[in-house]
Amino acid sequence: MPSRKPPSTAREVFARNLREARRRRGLSQEALAELTGLHRTYVGSVERGERNVSIDNLDRLAEAVAVPLPVLLTRGAE
Repeated sequence: MPSRKPPSTAREVFARNLREARRRRGLSQEALAELTGLHRTYVGSVERGERNVSIDNLDRLAEAVAVPLPVLLTRGAE
C-alpha cells in the first residue's frame, strides 16, 4: 500500500483527522451529516479538504465525532 503524503495545510490536517475520527466512531458521512445538520455532500467535501470551513462548522463536526477541535487541527493526531 502506498504511503499517504502528510497533510500540508490546516484544511488538509482537519480533513484527515475528521475522516479518521468519523471512521473510528463507525459513522458514515451521511450519519455525521445528520448529527451536525450539514449536508452529506458538504461533509464529503470537507473530508477531501475542498472546503474552507467556518469556525462554527468546525465546532459542530468536532462535537459530533467527540474529539476536541484543537485535536482535529493538530498534525499527527490522526
